[in-house]
Amino acid sequence: MKPLRAALAATLAFTALAAHADATLDKIRQRGKIVVGVMLSGPPFGSIDPVTQKHVGYNVQLSEGVAKGLGVGLETVQVQPSNRVQFLQQGKVDILIANMQWTQERSEILSFVPTPFEEVGGAAIAKKGSGISRWEDLRGKPVCVSQGSNFTRPLAEQYGAQVKALRGQPESLLALRGGNCVAAVHVSPTLRELVAGNPEWKDYEIASPSDLIPSPSVIWLRKGEADTEAAIDRIVQDWHRKGWLIEVEKRHGMTPTPLLHQLHEKFRKTPA
Repeated sequence: MKPLRAALAATLAFTALAAHADATLDKIRQRGKIVVGVMLSGPPFGSIDPVTQKHVGYNVQLSEGVAKGLGVGLETVQVQPSNRVQFLQQGKVDILIANMQWTQERSEILSFVPTPFEEVGGAAIAKKGSGISRWEDLRGKPVCVSQGSNFTRPLAEQYGAQVKALRGQPESLLALRGGNCVAAVHVSPTLRELVAGNPEWKDYEIASPSDLIPSPSVIWLRKGEADTEAAIDRIVQDWHRKGWLIEVEKRHGMTPTPLLHQLHEKFRKTPA
């Protein structure tokens, strides 16, 4: 009987764990708001309005879209590359919209909404006249990234860069300006907007001819939260169906990728 009792106890424990994990959507609805971890590393993805101190930007607008789709209010919490996964796993936030592209390694510790909302790769920013014009030019040179960046591996393994991981994009860019690295690699839209519209960066340029490992941008959740995942996936599909994501990107000065147009064509032909 002991093995039977042990098996029954294990089954009950697993059932309780699953019920607890799947209770996230209920908690969101009961409290009347969803808490979203967002990256505020600079336009277009996110920043803090200097007048109102409110979180603004692309990541925040997507968070608003999720909240609206669920019929609840919204609280955004600023996260960093160094702590975003911990904030999610510790329950400080319900989901992440935090410049985290899909990777196999991340998918092994977290769940994610299956339908991506974009595809983003990395760009290298360097001082003009640095002699860097290809990814191969980074071989043997110090290159700054954010901690936990999915650009670390290809930079080191494929291009032989000496990667320096800093707390976040602001620290990485500060290190670049201080001469501690010859280039910094971060999500392409942020760096392109930086050199195009910020006079403080007039002496710098995008030194990469193409984006590094373009990867699906997805919303991340804790493992086992199938109900939350399914509910948000329906919302993201509806964004594509209506072309809302294309409108949002244009509003923030971004250029929608071919994937975004493909997903719009795919879902607009399917019933809601």
